[in-house]
Amino acid sequence: MSAAAPRAPILPGATLGVMGGGQLGRMFVHAAQAMGYATAVLEADAGSPAGQASQHHIAAGYTDAQGLSALAQCSAAITTEFENVPAQALRTLAAQRPVAPGAEAVAVCQDRAAEKLHFQRCGVPCAPFAVIETAQQLAAVPDALLPGILKTSRLGYDGKGQARVADRAGLAAAWASLQHAPCVLEQRLPLAHEISVVLARGADGACVHLPVQQNLHREGILAVTQVPAPDVPQALQQQAVHCAEAVAGSLDYVGVLCVEFFVLADGRLVANEMAPRPHNSGHYSIDACDVSQFELQVRAMCGLPLAAPRLHSPAVMLNLLGDLWFGADGAERQPPWAQVLALPGVHLHLYGKAEPRRGRKMGHLTVTAADAAAARAVALQVSALLGLAAY
Repeated sequence: MSAAAPRAPILPGATLGVMGGGQLGRMFVHAAQAMGYATAVLEADAGSPAGQASQHHIAAGYTDAQGLSALAQCSAAITTEFENVPAQALRTLAAQRPVAPGAEAVAVCQDRAAEKLHFQRCGVPCAPFAVIETAQQLAAVPDALLPGILKTSRLGYDGKGQARVADRAGLAAAWASLQHAPCVLEQRLPLAHEISVVLARGADGACVHLPVQQNLHREGILAVTQVPAPDVPQALQQQAVHCAEAVAGSLDYVGVLCVEFFVLADGRLVANEMAPRPHNSGHYSIDACDVSQFELQVRAMCGLPLAAPRLHSPAVMLNLLGDLWFGADGAERQPPWAQVLALPGVHLHLYGKAEPRRGRKMGHLTVTAADAAAARAVALQVSALLGLAAY
């Protein structure tokens, strides 16, 4: 696809809108405000993390016509903080204001089947898969795809809407447990590592990326990110960047995009999924890079030059889930922040969520150091203080 026609950049002083009030919206708001922009958040939750931080909070649902009109009226450009904002709402906004990423790109990311097919069209390898929407498709699943992982095509994230299946009986039972929703069955592959590429692409086709991140998930939720990626050869990292840029280019993408990959035990690279927004694995960039993923989000939507981020400090990012706020007896408590913050290079980011819940992302913590070994050593000390598993 060709790049969009150039338009005048949107300069600081303007108001930037964001669909969604979660922590990604909050960090976008912080980045935009640091650059001199005002912000407007559309989110029904009056106490949302992004709404707390923004100059303007429009308390409305994502399909509310009056809310969308109000967001368009006060914003010079609009973005989204998560992929499940209805694509039609983005189309409605795009009729009045620049929207990045665009509705069509977001729609691909909202559907695992469309996502896998898009990877294939781009020549990007992904796990063998089958789409299951009918009983006939269930019966026709090739034996080679088992054992596998059954995932709902839509509205799945952080391990939700997924089930591991060993055989056909387990597959049928898992599909029934998912209410026979449209699903994708992926062959389970022997994994060595998980990595991600966070890039930003402008309307002019210019593309930059963060360093490749090496990730560790626990129960489907990102737990640890290490940068530089300690166990992934440079050539494989470059292949991942090339694949991610091919995906973004073929979508005529504008904004920040994350593509997650598996590194297989035999050294091959396969794409897992993508997110049309800044990503949890890129949060370290706030503290460890000279340009964060959220500043890149602002630059891309405003038509400003995209500066290639530079990693000035090796880093480890730890996700902080609501479990940390509960003791062994189940009683609520405060984690030992004073002890954690006494360690060198520790940067704490809490998201302003009033109620801790087990499995809920309450914040993250980044450790920066002069070298990767020192960052890892401190991160392991932090893990011990918080009761997190070592890695």
